[in-house]
Amino acid sequence: MSISSLRYIPILSLVFAFSTFCSLHLAAQTSADDAKPRIVNIINFIRLLEPRDAAITEEVLYQTVIKQVEIMKQYKLPGTFLLQYDALMDNRYQQLLKNLPADSFEIGGWWEIPQPLVEKAGMKWRGRYPWDWHADVGFSTGYTPAEREQLVDIYMNDFKKIFGYYPKSVASWFIDAHTLNYMYEKYKIVASANCKDQLGTDGYTLWGGYWNQAYYPSKINSYMPAQTEANQTPVPVFRMLGSDPVRQYDDRGNGSNGQGVVTLEPVYKYGGGDSAWVHWYFREFIKGESMEFAYVQAGQENSFTWNAMKKGFEIQMPLIAKLRDENKLKVETLAASGEWFRRKYKLTPATSVTVNNDINGSNKKTVWFNSRFYRFNLLWENNTLRFRDIHLFNEGFPSYYTEHVASSNECSFFTLPFVDGYRWSSPEKTAALRFKAMINGKEVVLEGGDPVVKDGAAGKLSIVWPLKTFNAKLLMDVNEKQITMKVEGATGIDWLLDLSAGNNAQLPFTKVSPHTIYCRFDKMEYQVNAKKGSFSKSAKDETIRIAPERNMITLSFSK
Repeated sequence: MSISSLRYIPILSLVFAFSTFCSLHLAAQTSADDAKPRIVNIINFIRLLEPRDAAITEEVLYQTVIKQVEIMKQYKLPGTFLLQYDALMDNRYQQLLKNLPADSFEIGGWWEIPQPLVEKAGMKWRGRYPWDWHADVGFSTGYTPAEREQLVDIYMNDFKKIFGYYPKSVASWFIDAHTLNYMYEKYKIVASANCKDQLGTDGYTLWGGYWNQAYYPSKINSYMPAQTEANQTPVPVFRMLGSDPVRQYDDRGNGSNGQGVVTLEPVYKYGGGDSAWVHWYFREFIKGESMEFAYVQAGQENSFTWNAMKKGFEIQMPLIAKLRDENKLKVETLAASGEWFRRKYKLTPATSVTVNNDINGSNKKTVWFNSRFYRFNLLWENNTLRFRDIHLFNEGFPSYYTEHVASSNECSFFTLPFVDGYRWSSPEKTAALRFKAMINGKEVVLEGGDPVVKDGAAGKLSIVWPLKTFNAKLLMDVNEKQITMKVEGATGIDWLLDLSAGNNAQLPFTKVSPHTIYCRFDKMEYQVNAKKGSFSKSAKDETIRIAPERNMITLSFSK
């Protein structure tokens, strides 16, 4: 070995050591990311026909699916195609989907009920068209429990004849608990999905549930998270469509079709079809605290047609592929997510959705927290903070549709409200649980800076809000059963929480005692307890006040 070559040994050693360090660091980072994955399911569901628009022919719908497959293959993105029964029985879709690589694409069921399925079960079709989207015709809610089982059996057996196996995933805007239990017990499905939270859109209301990610439903209420293994259906239900965490909740829509839609769906101009919004959404999806895992469903039903969804699809698919290649998220089928969830969680976990920086032009920030016991939403706006929403979960609260048949073209799924900033608001007054203080005998709204949201330990969330009013900090410690709040950094602060609503709001409160608020909603009795702090009620305007005890408020939502 020459003297000149010896000079490079230390350098080579340093390079080797540095590269080893980088490899180990990357492996540790990847392991950490895997522990809290950011999961994307690309789910496209398929209908054979679209009776609402004569220009949307069966061929237009088929070509839409062709284009979806092409772009997903182009970016090597796995995904899930869910078939409504009429599309399942169509030879073109059978051949197209059979030829997809099974290691990348999942074929499952879309549980809307069309005419051919009903008539094959020996029942009379009551719809206006061969597929009718009304809740009493086009969904399982429109049929008796025995009829639902017949419909499931026919679908599953025909699916198996065509593909050689039963589907692992079956999803819909909503599936009743009886049907979901039956699909699990007899056909061993591993995953389902339902619509985002919404009020009245297309006649469907799902309000107050586990806001995003996934949950194990109660055996008697498919929309309600269960609290115990004994009373849950062990099929995780994933929330669809990728709601805007800031704007969707308050959107009141235009006209008579319920709420507007601000979601990742690629057809929407002010959502998944807008490049700036899509890039913002995925930035916060990746960076925001999610506690256990983050989840979003991308994709679109073929009813909207390729021309309408093309722009959004071509924005989203390359971005999702890029973020996947950078190990910032993982893309998998719905069944793979369901199987992972079931391996990892025996009960519904606590998760969060966090927006630290809103889209350009807005200073809002938000945190959605979900557990098997309750959910809440915090919204920071113009330096102030309020609870926009708190709903409780109770596996003993039955859904009407579990045993009974929908009697109209609409349907409603609710949980148990404690704060409902949407339904209790009026044009003149926004309902909320607000953070306030008494200064020199005057009531003022607390103001502060940017919050810091962290996952301090498993199942726990820490929120720190620096206050401008007192040069102090509001601290919140959140776990799956309760929220604890206190002010740190200053003494003698007379702070409080005020819950107010619009004049005509239908509030659930039946009795307010110092440490318990008793509630009743749709025949269900429930309560919220103050382990620290006290409740009082204003005789003047029905405002409920929560005062701290030794500078601390602890609200329990688990009884």
